[in-house]
Amino acid sequence: MALPVAPPDHPAALAPIPSLFALPCGRPHLGGVHVATERLSPEDREEREAHREALRILQERGVEPMVGGAYALKTHTGIWRDTKDLDLFLRKDRVTDALEALAEAGYRTEMTDPIWIAKAFAGPYFIDLIFSSGNGIAVVDEHWLRRAPRAPVLGREALIVPAEEMIWQKAFIQERERFDGADIHHLLRFRGKKLDWEHLLSRFGDRYWELLLVHLITFRFAFPAEKEQVPESVMRGLIRRLELREEQPAGSERICRGTLLSRQQYLHETNVEGYRDARETESLGWTGDQTYPVKYPEQGKEDAHRRGR
Repeated sequence: MALPVAPPDHPAALAPIPSLFALPCGRPHLGGVHVATERLSPEDREEREAHREALRILQERGVEPMVGGAYALKTHTGIWRDTKDLDLFLRKDRVTDALEALAEAGYRTEMTDPIWIAKAFAGPYFIDLIFSSGNGIAVVDEHWLRRAPRAPVLGREALIVPAEEMIWQKAFIQERERFDGADIHHLLRFRGKKLDWEHLLSRFGDRYWELLLVHLITFRFAFPAEKEQVPESVMRGLIRRLELREEQPAGSERICRGTLLSRQQYLHETNVEGYRDARETESLGWTGDQTYPVKYPEQGKEDAHRRGR
């Protein structure tokens, strides 16, 4: 049976981008993820099948998601880490269609947090449907879809989250229990010279370029011999912006942007010391009243936390 592909008028079929590994459709084709299923436990095989079936359902419904998380990292870098979930990225205006398709197939579904994530469950197994970053800034848009390469995942051809968008989204994940900076370093080490740096710089823009600079500096610290993966013009340009920023007076508003990096680690400043929470003005859809489950690996349990409280 032919693998499903996006219809011609779907955003996933638009604007081919050049690559040495181009498919006939014009999309870059990456190596993909191949896991030896004979080494998997029965539970792991069942979980992979639940994930594969969810991907099939969405593709055949015409909701072409992009695969992210561990599968995308493996596709871009060759580094595999075991994963218990499947991260699928899509535009928010397709989330309802995706949830309906999965619910019709027997999955239990929920809109977990209207800012960034919905979930689908098949027994103990789940799929994350992600349409933004947790802080509401790295919103999935047309650029993600137009730039997404294809690769085999779970035995199916699938769109993969572009490396630039992975860096953009992961740059903000700096929780006490989770920090995605290492993933950014891996992406830079393996893909740095092939990245669209103009596009990546435009993602961080005038508001968040300092955050990109921080990750580039820690990359140089982590891999001193790999600095050539980042164009010299990019580093010099960002450092020059920092020098110009230093010449300007500090702003008078007591604002805390740490909440864009961690939902909890800066609550003392916002709740006790009176700093304004940057999410109030910079986070798309933020109301300060969302709740969601947070799993702390060191505790091995889930606690319900209220954002900003």
